[in-house]
Amino acid sequence: MPRPRSLTPERIAAAALTVIDRDGLAALSMRTVAKELGLSTMALYRYVRDRGELERLVVELVLGAVDTGPPPPDASWRARVEVMVRRLRDTVGAHPSVVPLTLTHRHRSPSVLRWSETVLAILTEAGFAGGQRVIALRGLLAYVIGAIQLEHLGSLSGEGTVAVSALPPDEFPYMSETARHARNVGAEEEFIGGLTVLLRGLRPSAGPGPTRG
Repeated sequence: MPRPRSLTPERIAAAALTVIDRDGLAALSMRTVAKELGLSTMALYRYVRDRGELERLVVELVLGAVDTGPPPPDASWRARVEVMVRRLRDTVGAHPSVVPLTLTHRHRSPSVLRWSETVLAILTEAGFAGGQRVIALRGLLAYVIGAIQLEHLGSLSGEGTVAVSALPPDEFPYMSETARHARNVGAEEEFIGGLTVLLRGLRPSAGPGPTRG
């Protein structure tokens, strides 16, 4: 029996993403996605092998929206890297529950590979090479992924900060005071502030190639 032409991988991915956004990553299953599509679970198996394939479809749907083209070349390398990191954060941040899937399936995602290729080209032009370039890329990925999770699962305006600010100052003087200041730091300020610190700490070793910025 031929497959319905309307049930494309994109439509299946969109249904799976709806389940994740609404009910969380733990709710993702062949059964819940089939229900979202108005199918029986067995019918969905005609289109998707297993949950792993569902996850890969979702990752590519989300990350496929990231602009992976190189930023304008007239800016410094740090400014161009910041553009790339912002693009990834803004796109994935709209679906924070998908973040763990991006870690699992990033090696199979053409969009992640293209994003990484663009960032590596910027770093290479700036003079990064070898293991230093590896660490720079991994550090940037670790920062943006961790920042998204902190923003949505442990924001500075959340209950955790309130609880820490109420700790007894005689026992936790630095934690309680810092938490009180943290309540006034917005998500954008926190993200850009942390990224600025990271980028300032990235310095290419001496070698050939321009190192603007």
